[in-house]
Amino acid sequence: MQHFCVGGGKIKQNCLPADKHLPAPPTEAEREIWEEVDVVLKDAKAILDELQAYKGAGPDIREAIQNPNDEALQEKAWAAVVPLVGKLKKFYEFSQRLEAALHSLLGALTSETYSDPTQHLEREQALAKQFAEILHFTLRFDELKMTNPAIQNDFSYYRRTLSRMRINNVPAEGENEVNNELANRISLFYADATPMLKTLSDGTTKFVSENKNLPIENTTDCLSTMASVCKVMLETPEYRSRFTSEDTVSFCLRVMVGVIILYDYVHPVGAFAKSSKIDMKGCIKVLKDQPPNSVEGLLNALRSVLVPIIKKNKK
Repeated sequence: MQHFCVGGGKIKQNCLPADKHLPAPPTEAEREIWEEVDVVLKDAKAILDELQAYKGAGPDIREAIQNPNDEALQEKAWAAVVPLVGKLKKFYEFSQRLEAALHSLLGALTSETYSDPTQHLEREQALAKQFAEILHFTLRFDELKMTNPAIQNDFSYYRRTLSRMRINNVPAEGENEVNNELANRISLFYADATPMLKTLSDGTTKFVSENKNLPIENTTDCLSTMASVCKVMLETPEYRSRFTSEDTVSFCLRVMVGVIILYDYVHPVGAFAKSSKIDMKGCIKVLKDQPPNSVEGLLNALRSVLVPIIKKNKK
C-alpha cells in the first residue's frame, strides 16, 4: 500500500498513508515526538472499546428516583454510578493527554524546517499519520458519545446525589474520585455535543495564539493540505480501489472532517468562506456519496460548525 500527497494540484506518492494499518516508521528527526505521541495512541483503542461498551446505570437511577425513600435502592444506584464516573473521569483525562499530543505534532508539522506543508507531510510521514490517527480517534469517540445519552444522565445523577449527601453530611465513597472542581470541568466537557473535537479545536487555537512568531498559514495550510489529500483519495476511483477495507474509507472520512473543523476554528474567515483553501463543496459531496448511515455523525459534526456561522450572518 502506498502513501499519497497533493502537490502542484496533483496527487502523488509519499505523503499520507492510504491505509490506516500501513506502518509509517519515524525518521531519527521524528523519533522523540513520535514516541511521546505513540504512548498516547496506544491507549486510544482501549478508550474507544470502553466507551462502546458503556451501558450506563439508567435502570438503577430510575428506580432510585421513583422510590426516594427506599435507602436500599438509593445505595444500589450510587454503587452503580460511582465506577461509571471513574470511567468518565478517565475519558476526560485522556482528552487532556490527546490535546498535549496534538500540540507536539502541530509544533513539528508547522515549523519553519520546511518551506511548505506538502514537504512536511512528505518528509514527516510518521508524524502526519499520528496526526491523522488522533483525528480518527476523536471523531469516532464523539460519534459514540453522541449516541449514548447515559453518559450525561449518569454524571448528572452523580453530581445531584453528591450535592445532597454533602448537605446531609453523609460521607460519599465516590467524592475522592471526582472533587467539585474536577466535576465542573468534566460536566462542561460532556455537555458539548462533540467534546473530544472541542478539546482539539481549543488546543489548536491555543497553539496558534501561543506561537505568534509562526505564520498562521503554516497551521492552516497543513490542515487544508490534509483535507485535500483525503478528498482526492476518496473521490478518485484509481486511488480508492487501493484501499484494503471499508475501515480505511472511514478513517479518511474522519480525518477529512477533523481537519476541516480544526481549520475552521483557527482560520480568520473559516473553512466555509469563499477564500478558504479547502474545497468544501467537494468535501461535502464526498461525504454525501457515502452510505447515509455511515456518515451521519460526520455530517452532524460539520453542521455543528456551520450553524453558528449561519446565526452570525443573520444578525
